Amino acid sequence: MFTRRDFLQNLTMGVGFTAVAQSLISPAAASPVLSNTKPAQKLRVAIMGLGSYGTRVAEAMEKCELAELTGIITGTPAKAEAWKKKYNIPDKNIYNYNTVSQIKNNSDIDVVYVITPNSLHHKHVIQVANAGKHVICEKPVADNAKQAREMIAACNKAGVKFYVGYRLHFEPHTRELIRMREAGEFGKVMFMENGSGFKIGDPTQWRLKQELAGGGALMDVGIYCINGARYGTGEEPTWVTAQEVKTDPVKFKEVDETMTFQLGFPSGAIANCSTTYNFNGLGGLRLIGSSGFAELDPAFGYGPIKGVTHKGPMNQPIVTHQTAQMDGLADCILNNKPDPNMTGVEGLKDMLVIDAIYESVRQGGKKIMIGKV
Repeated sequence: MFTRRDFLQNLTMGVGFTAVAQSLISPAAASPVLSNTKPAQKLRVAIMGLGSYGTRVAEAMEKCELAELTGIITGTPAKAEAWKKKYNIPDKNIYNYNTVSQIKNNSDIDVVYVITPNSLHHKHVIQVANAGKHVICEKPVADNAKQAREMIAACNKAGVKFYVGYRLHFEPHTRELIRMREAGEFGKVMFMENGSGFKIGDPTQWRLKQELAGGGALMDVGIYCINGARYGTGEEPTWVTAQEVKTDPVKFKEVDETMTFQLGFPSGAIANCSTTYNFNGLGGLRLIGSSGFAELDPAFGYGPIKGVTHKGPMNQPIVTHQTAQMDGLADCILNNKPDPNMTGVEGLKDMLVIDAIYESVRQGGKKIMIGKV
């Protein structure tokens, strides 16, 4: 049996992970699993919010097979001009935040990817839905569960699809972990330990402002721990206890700095999670079952994701996450494939946990029951 100790020893001897594309990959392991028949036309995407992550998505889409960038929405004229030239976007497909409703009459745009600051997601998703376009919203989907419910309702009323940018749901190592769990290869999942964080820089950035960020490390990167615990166990948590540590009350005056929390699941499984804006090196996932284990480290960053299980190294393909996500979602929309647990409801489930975590902190770490969808 290949143990965790074996894994660590191999690392110290210089045995790294090699991304080997397998000739036969199960549906849960491929990234993405595209339909055999390609649609006559690619999914036409407009990006709303041209910041650093919007730029990353746009660059990744240049490699997509099923999706293409055809429009932009920005409040910065200089960015509009630069993107127009770089991506050959016609003037009629360029909008600002006051003209979003006009997208309704633009047949060059099928879906809008909302990548604005967190606390603007609620407003912008509803605007896009009212314009009759499908929506992809970057995580966290909203500031709280109430907002998430309103966004889902707006998209349902408009008859448009609503996805959340959980890029890891199309990442091969993550999909393989889910496949193994669903196949019972870990036995009964007993325990999970997840961490996600980094040392944040510029103290004036929007992520440290409550009005725009909605919260701190928990909202921004702690959500990966929540989502990872959920797809690692295949269950929805029923309770949480949480603690907050703040070492710099000036820099983190408006948002949380470091949070630890514990999740309880119906089967008896528990997850111990940590998230921070105060230090680097926190980014792994560990799953322990009655007959096996899995470790991803890093588990939540842009890659390359690396992993090992009781069967040995996870030699899954290395992909550009955003390319895989956009091709995968395009396949779902264009070919009417089942949604890969990335709908607005998936985002709501994480927000229910986040709401309970903040409530537990407010009550001094008290055990809080988590609301249901």
